[in-house]
Amino acid sequence: MKKKHKFLKYKKNKKTPLFSIITVVLNGEKHIEKCIKSVLNQKVKDIEYIIIDGGSSDKTIKIIKKYKAYINIILSEKDDGIYDAFNKGLKLSSGKFIGIVNSDDYLTGNALSIIKKYINKNKFDFIFGSVKKHWGILHGYEPHKIYYSWGFYSSHSTGFFITNRAAKIVGKYNIKYRYHADYDYFFRMIVKKKLKGMATKKNEITGIFRRGGFSSTIPYKKLFYEDIKIRYDNGQNIFLILIIIIYKIFKNFKKILF
Repeated sequence: MKKKHKFLKYKKNKKTPLFSIITVVLNGEKHIEKCIKSVLNQKVKDIEYIIIDGGSSDKTIKIIKKYKAYINIILSEKDDGIYDAFNKGLKLSSGKFIGIVNSDDYLTGNALSIIKKYINKNKFDFIFGSVKKHWGILHGYEPHKIYYSWGFYSSHSTGFFITNRAAKIVGKYNIKYRYHADYDYFFRMIVKKKLKGMATKKNEITGIFRRGGFSSTIPYKKLFYEDIKIRYDNGQNIFLILIIIIYKIFKNFKKILF
């Protein structure tokens, strides 16, 4: 029997919007309202807003319902982790460009105006906007680094935008990777599918990335092993992988082995 989704609201736009913005959340009552407001208060209004809730037990749903009139789709049901929630959002998205804003993070006031400016002047499959963290600004896109480092882009949440067409080419997030399925997604996107990307200028900040996100709660050892597995599963050169392993163990000996 086919499972019925628990939609709290489902209303598609009559015309194709420029942006589909996806917010995934689970028990995010502390920050979800600021996140929602950051999307709804954008200067660019050509937006389809989708919220995927993983079955929150706190006040998250109550807060979301305050803004129900301005949200296109609200889906609330248990999922198989954050990347499963992303996949649900991707499937529901009809906009020309898709962006993800996690519930702990938020967009700057002119985020979509910045991205729209690049859309109007350039042809690309995806773009990374600059993102502000507590210690500074993450910016740029250096695809050559993906072979030895994951520090080749700004951010997945609030910074990453991909065309709907390109998202279909890349496919789903692989939920067998519990912590960094976005790395696998980007490896397929850049190395395997060879899609064209670019980045905004450093001072063109599209999002604020809050401390204490999902990956920050995972022990370094687990992140390390999954990162290596992603490279291996994607067929990266085994000798380069071994060099990365040796370097990482040397640099983070205690975190990895104990």
